[in-house]
Amino acid sequence: PSLTSSLTLLFLSWPCPSLGKKKLYIGALFPMSGGWPGGQACLPSAQMALDLVNNRTDILPDYELELIYYDSMCDPGESTKLLYDLLYTEPIKTVLMPGCSSVSTLVAEAARMWNLIVLSYGSSSPALSNRNRFPTFFRTHPSATLHNPTRVRLFQKWKWTKIATIQQTTEVFTSTLDDLEQRVKEAGIEISVRQSFLTDPAVAVKNLKRQDARIIVGLFYETEARKVFCEVFKEKLYGKKYVWFLIGWYADNWFKIKDPSINCTIENMTEAVEGHVTTEIVMLNPETVRGASNLTSQEFLGALMNRLGGKNPEETGGFQEAPLAYDAVWALALALNKTVAPLKAKGRRLEDFNYNNHDITAEIYRALNTSSFEGVSGHVVFDAQGSRMAMTLIEQLQGGSYKKIGYYDSSQKNLSWFGNDVWIGAGPPADSTIVIEEFRYLSQKLFAAVSVFAGLGILLGIVCLTFNIYNSNVRYIQNSQPYLNNMTAVGCMMALAAVFPLGIDGHHIHRSQFPVVCQFRLWLLGLGFSLAYGSMFTKIWWVHNLFTKKEEKKEKRKHLEPWKLYATVGVLLAIDILSLMIWQIVDPLHITVEKFTREAPKGDLDVLIQPLLEHCTSEKMNTWLGVVYGYKGLLLLLGIFLAYETKSVSTEKINDHRAVGMAIYNVAVLCMITAPVTMILTSQQDASFAFAALAIVFSVYITLVVLFVPKMRRLITRGEWQSEQQDTLKTGSSTNNNDEEKSRQLERENRELQKIIQEKEQRVSELRNQLVERQALRNRRRPSSGTNQNHSNPSPPSSQPDPKSLLPPPGYPNPASDNHSSLPPSFSNSSNLYQADSKISRNHCHNSQIPLLYK
Repeated sequence: PSLTSSLTLLFLSWPCPSLGKKKLYIGALFPMSGGWPGGQACLPSAQMALDLVNNRTDILPDYELELIYYDSMCDPGESTKLLYDLLYTEPIKTVLMPGCSSVSTLVAEAARMWNLIVLSYGSSSPALSNRNRFPTFFRTHPSATLHNPTRVRLFQKWKWTKIATIQQTTEVFTSTLDDLEQRVKEAGIEISVRQSFLTDPAVAVKNLKRQDARIIVGLFYETEARKVFCEVFKEKLYGKKYVWFLIGWYADNWFKIKDPSINCTIENMTEAVEGHVTTEIVMLNPETVRGASNLTSQEFLGALMNRLGGKNPEETGGFQEAPLAYDAVWALALALNKTVAPLKAKGRRLEDFNYNNHDITAEIYRALNTSSFEGVSGHVVFDAQGSRMAMTLIEQLQGGSYKKIGYYDSSQKNLSWFGNDVWIGAGPPADSTIVIEEFRYLSQKLFAAVSVFAGLGILLGIVCLTFNIYNSNVRYIQNSQPYLNNMTAVGCMMALAAVFPLGIDGHHIHRSQFPVVCQFRLWLLGLGFSLAYGSMFTKIWWVHNLFTKKEEKKEKRKHLEPWKLYATVGVLLAIDILSLMIWQIVDPLHITVEKFTREAPKGDLDVLIQPLLEHCTSEKMNTWLGVVYGYKGLLLLLGIFLAYETKSVSTEKINDHRAVGMAIYNVAVLCMITAPVTMILTSQQDASFAFAALAIVFSVYITLVVLFVPKMRRLITRGEWQSEQQDTLKTGSSTNNNDEEKSRQLERENRELQKIIQEKEQRVSELRNQLVERQALRNRRRPSSGTNQNHSNPSPPSSQPDPKSLLPPPGYPNPASDNHSSLPPSFSNSSNLYQADSKISRNHCHNSQIPLLYK
């Protein structure tokens, strides 16, 4: 009954032939030793059937059967020699009965040459189900392929979609495996690993372990099974993660038999084979039914044990197949009995059979092909290929002994399940390492912290925008182009608003809504950058354009038309809107999932974690990013250049261009660092979000603080908004009127000049008083010197001072001249600065005060 059972030719003969009965000889080879000693129990079973048949008067009453058998040792070479002896040694044999598949293949293929029917009780090779090659072959042991529907049904029951196989390289196992591969393919099950070996299974078992095989179908003989499971123990390819499917016709204690070819103990083998599942043809009818031999299955077992002399069934080779050998004899006897009448009608008899008689062989073939009776192994019937059709028994090794856990009828596709299957783990293991897909989401603490900063930044932007709008009438605010500053504030708030969709992922929304979030990110960032940076770039552009021109174009500096500024921002904004629309229409953003290396979880879990990360991307993402980054990068570099070029320019038309330049420096540096870093860190969601979001937050904070805080500070500390508002009330003119602006500017300049003039008048008055006193002192000294001179040249004394002495110091106008119109009005209102009778002492003229006169 094994897949490689030995060929044995049994000659069934009457042990006590009756007088007057004609003998029919049937030759068979039962394997009594070698790789499959199935004949130890099968031969006594066949002899017991033979005795019952010969004692029956209703079956072959005129004939007796003589049993002659040889030990084939399940060796095809030895069987060839025995077959020759059987065929060329008297008497003529009517039927041949081989045992194992390898011998049955040889005998059944050669039997056609001698017109012999071949009936096997233990051949299971699927290759024998070939009528073209084996035209006269029958077997009471079903084909090994009958196991495969049962295996497939169990795979489906336990929801396995991936299996592995390991086989001994013989025809019977190869053909069985080919049939299994076809059946599992039809059922949607994959054979992921397929290993084979000739004598040493070590490498094959290691390959199973390396390729993560979990559900393993083993096809090999009993002796090779011990070698396989010794290696299984060494490789730890057993336990709660693995399930082995074996052939069920091994002896029940096959793993406890001492085998010198392995170096594993019985304890090792017992541990390695625990929990494996076997599938075997039902060889003993589970129901209490009396068949053609008038024996139930249990009565048959009792009679067989008596024949064996009380031997242990587990230690007797072929004990499980013994019912098949018993029913094979009965099938043959009933078929021969059915041929008696047809042959008699043709004027022929069974005893007339010879190796050249085709007619008798055809009648025996027809009788076997239509056989149908109840035997001790169940209902006996053959299919078109001569193979037995039977149910399959499913057993599991539990605690060192086999337990029946179900039956499967492949013809009816009916599974009878007992529900007593036992597993080492919580249940049937997985067919492979379970891979749990786990999405990586952004750290919620990081998202919350950055969101708080972004929210505060939006609040700061609202404060700055409100301040700028409220104080738009103030001259200092007007000279900073408040509408551009308003655009900057709005753009900053839009950029900060982009932080929120930037941190939203599958943790917050359904995957179907994710593309919408992707579009929000793109549009908020794009338009926010265009408004915020575009308005600052416009300022610095026009400052450079107007105040770094050649001398002949300087006159145009006085004419800075606001609409040109707004038009420049509009052009930059239109470019971004157009590019984003083209991007969204031609290659819209969608969700892609990035897979990372599988990770082992903590604990003894038979699972792996498959990390996944969702990305917003498009088919040509790199191309679009290259265009956008290239365009924005050029704007940033140009902005840095313009800010550097205009750092020394001073103008009241755009009085905050230096602050704008500083903001451009910071924004450009942060953007140029963040853009490439975020592209590198796309697979690290926390780091990528942190870099991008914090760059946005810092850029916005720096821009708002640099542009608006100095204005707030100036208006608060100097109170300029009050004076400007008072001036506006006095003049009653509109702040938007160019003439009114010029008028207020002139009035402010006039007030400043009046203050300077008053200071100068006071200083000039003091200096002139000093000059008068000095002149008077000189006049008092002249009379004394004139008296001495009058002794020689008398002349009348003069009371008038020297006109030259009355001249003012160099750089001041002559008081005696008529050019009074050149002096300021306050000079004309002064008292007479030249008094001749004034007295002054030389000590009153300090050297420290004289230089002040020439300032």
